This record gives sequence, structure tokens and C-alpha cells, in this order.
Amino acid sequence: MQVVREQIMRALTLKPNSLDQFKSRLQNLSYTEILKIRQSERMNQEDFQSRPILELREKIQPEIMELIKQQRLNRLCEGTCFRKISSRRRQDKFWYCRLSPNHKVLHYGDLEESPQGEVPHDSLQDKLPVADIKAVVTGKDCPHMKEKGALKQNKEVLELAFSVLYESDEYLNFIAPDKHEYCVWTDGLNALLGKEMTSDYTKSDMDTLLSMEMKLRLLDLENIQIPEAPPPIPKEPSNYDFVYDCN
Repeated sequence: MQVVREQIMRALTLKPNSLDQFKSRLQNLSYTEILKIRQSERMNQEDFQSRPILELREKIQPEIMELIKQQRLNRLCEGTCFRKISSRRRQDKFWYCRLSPNHKVLHYGDLEESPQGEVPHDSLQDKLPVADIKAVVTGKDCPHMKEKGALKQNKEVLELAFSVLYESDEYLNFIAPDKHEYCVWTDGLNALLGKEMTSDYTKSDMDTLLSMEMKLRLLDLENIQIPEAPPPIPKEPSNYDFVYDCN
């Protein structure tokens, strides 16, 4: 009854000029269309500022942040190839770093050339226990960015630089291949240290995933049975006479 009433009220809001026009607009406002309108209205800014919605967002955010954290750590376990750049001239020398599956050790080592895939742990000569990491610094605070030379003047390289401080004054210096990898590694290293992930990439992921999760949870699924398995793929038609070439 509520849907029927809403259909009538919405049709009258459009101010039909005749009974036929009123009937036509009622037909356009099917049950499915009413649900879509409700969902759209529910997603507007005013609804998102209501107390129940804000409370739902606060409840979901930790779950989304944990999901992002696991994704970052999984990426660190896959590893990344970093290019070595000297202060005098750019050289095609590479090194690889990856996190162990138990998240306790960083394995790294030099490479002769850029790898085509993941590099196994046992082929990386050096190790750094995560427990020994004291801090992660970025940009101009990195030791290799404070050195005299071209690196200090290169803004693009400066934005991709980060360093891991361990022991007293020892550093493992990185220059990410791009901004995406920079965000992944700084987020992942901060997550290992129990610190907040603050990169633009994390903020973007949070907004996207939170928006999707909110829309899913606010769907009107009353009296709708959700199947546990996907529907079967239908058989191909006997012919394709219904396909037309409009060129």
C-alpha cells in the first residue's frame, strides 16, 4: 500500500493535464522504479548527514581500513623492483625488496636487470627484521635526499623517496618507481609499525569502498531472496538473426 500511495503521489507531483497522462505516468512508476528513486534519495547529502547514517559510517570505517591494510601488506609480500639512482648520473641498476609472508622480515638485494615477475625470498641476500625498524621518513627528510647533487634538486624524485630507519643511524633508502608504489609502500610500512596510513591512495580507497559498502547496506532487500550461487550461464541462441549491423 505504501508503494501504491507513493506511485500516486509522485504521479500527481508531475501535474498531469489529463487522466490518460496520469495513467501513463503511473505505469512508468513501477515498483522497481520506486525502489530506485528511494535509493537515489537515500544517497543524497542530506541523508548521509543523518545520525543513523553517520553511526553506520563510523561502524564500517574500521572494517574498510583493515581491508585496505591487508591489501597493502599483501602488496609488500609480492615485492617491488626499485631503481638505483646515483647523485652523479642515472644508472640502470636495480634492487628488489619484499616482505616475508609472516610480516616479520624485509628481504632485499641487488639485481642485474629488472625482473619480469616476483623475485623469490631465497635469491635476496639481505634481511631486515621488522622489529628493528624504528621509523619511516619521506621526502626531504630522507638521508639520500639530503646529499648534495642532482637528487636534491629533482622534485619528482623527492616526492617518491622514503627511507626506513633501523638500529641507531642506519637507513634503507628507497625511490619508488611511481606515486602508486610510493603510497603502497609507505602505507604498508606504517601499518607494520602500527601507525596510521595517511597517503592520498588510502583516502581514495576509503572513499570508494565506504561509498560502495554504504550503498549495499542501504539497499531495500526486504522479501528479496539473495541466491548463494551465481545463476547459470544461458545457452547460446540457435541463431543471431536479431543482431543488426547499423553501419
